Amino acid sequence: FFVITILGSLITMFSNSWISMWMGLEINMMAFIPLIKKKANSATAEAAMMYFLVQSVSSSILMFSIIMSFLWENNEVMMTITFMSLLVKLGAAPFHMWVPEIMSKMDWNSCILLMTWQKIAPLSMIMNIKPQENVLMMTVMLSTAIGAIGGINQTSLRKIMAYSSINHLAWMMITMKTLNNWIMYLVMYSVMTATICMTFKKYNMMFINQINSMNLSLVEKITYMTSMMSLGGLPPFIGFLPKWMIIQAMMKTEMVVIMMIMVMFSLITLFYYMRTMSFMSMSQASLNKWLVVKSKSPLILWNILLNLSLPMSMMINFT
Repeated sequence: FFVITILGSLITMFSNSWISMWMGLEINMMAFIPLIKKKANSATAEAAMMYFLVQSVSSSILMFSIIMSFLWENNEVMMTITFMSLLVKLGAAPFHMWVPEIMSKMDWNSCILLMTWQKIAPLSMIMNIKPQENVLMMTVMLSTAIGAIGGINQTSLRKIMAYSSINHLAWMMITMKTLNNWIMYLVMYSVMTATICMTFKKYNMMFINQINSMNLSLVEKITYMTSMMSLGGLPPFIGFLPKWMIIQAMMKTEMVVIMMIMVMFSLITLFYYMRTMSFMSMSQASLNKWLVVKSKSPLILWNILLNLSLPMSMMINFT
């Protein structure tokens, strides 16, 4: 099913007609649902049903807008409806409500796919329709704000990552107006998110209070903290590079006010990243008997190499 999920996204990305793009989205959706239900229990069944309903409604709206666009060419209202149906598929604000709820019922592997690969096909379609600037900017601002504020009071790590995903989605969408290289941002975000989520999966962590009872070595704690700071976009780490490039492009296109608002909300996301880090820094040496931890992992080396690769990336950027 994973291969079919990839195939569906690729069909959407490389299609020239709206109908084949829609078919690619449907193939992707139908293949992703069994991946959600890989661990058969009531929570994953509920998540799969919710995902199916949301995607079905958005697909129906998308098909309606595509048919109407054939009747009225270059109709801005139809293009806006198409854009909004794709926002529902992405889980961007103000159509974001389903993302934290579904993610809280899924396992970490499905969460990684939903936050990364499942964004590719709708974003590539948004690139093709070129939505109205004011509608795009409103979506970007809402996603930035809700992604930042929504995660503040969360105790579920999966919901925290969901709101983080909504915030980062706003940065990907603003690149469509500035740099047109949202794929680069998505790749970097995907690597950082996958690394953090695999760490949570390895130690079987679902809630913040579980972090406090982990028996981690100093190296493992530092590795996790650098990953979180990189995801937040702090300058010494690789996660700063894509945001820095977007900020430069926004300043050149005189979008300074929007840029400042986005940076301010990104600082709020840093608050709940730091919150998880503070739990880890205060964790005791005693091992929780319900959490089986293996001390050695290739994730540590991978994290260190990833987070220290900013200087090399800067050299590539300037050459």
